[in-house]
Amino acid sequence: MTKIKWNVFAGLCGLTMFALCAFPSSAQAAEVKEKPPMYSYVANWQIPRAQWPEMAKANSANKAILDKALADGTIVGFGDDETMIHQPDAPTHDSWWSAMSMSGLMKVLDQFTGSGSAGSSVLQSATKHSDAIFVSRYYNWHPGSWKGGYTHVSIYKLKADAPEDAVDTISKQLLVPLMEKLLSDGVILEYELDTQAIHTEAPGIFEVVYVSPTAEGLDKVNAAIQDAVKAQPLSGTAFGSMVDSSGHRDELLRANGTYK
Repeated sequence: MTKIKWNVFAGLCGLTMFALCAFPSSAQAAEVKEKPPMYSYVANWQIPRAQWPEMAKANSANKAILDKALADGTIVGFGDDETMIHQPDAPTHDSWWSAMSMSGLMKVLDQFTGSGSAGSSVLQSATKHSDAIFVSRYYNWHPGSWKGGYTHVSIYKLKADAPEDAVDTISKQLLVPLMEKLLSDGVILEYELDTQAIHTEAPGIFEVVYVSPTAEGLDKVNAAIQDAVKAQPLSGTAFGSMVDSSGHRDELLRANGTYK
């Protein structure tokens, strides 16, 4: 969700270094529980720069299918993103939708396939294309739509010897409490912690995603992380013992989206 990352996420590395010792595990674990799985389908495209305006038109044309699927409960959210920090041979655009079941994702994909939109000229101009399906059990959002927001994605890889519940522990004791506060304050519009439902990459990858309505929100998220670190000066090593820092990557995208 598509689906964003921290210098602006100053580093979940810095934050996570202190995370597991900074938050009282018994209290946080009691407050944060897994939610029913939410699945997200993300289509990534590398589009030649001259075709970027046509990509925006294609996204607008696809909205009718997505609006209908949202209205009838097939999906719970959808959107599209344009990469802001470009890399060689990396996607420039993505489109995504989320549902509370895999069947919901596939119903919408089948509609796009049947409508012929996947064969539109702008998509045929893509030099690279890939798809991914994620699942999240830790997420929340404010219902409504946004245009021109900012999606921030932080990608991490667990070490081979990390505990099986490493993602749950990080979510419950660090990420969810922080994100819920930012969501309540209106700093962010949505957040989720994703793992791959269909493993097109090696297992152990997880992503932290949030959407801010403004660029100022990126600074506020970063400040909230720094404040949390100052409030808990202990430099725990639990996160570092579970996460391979060499696998960390960030993405920042310009985002349009809607959640039910």
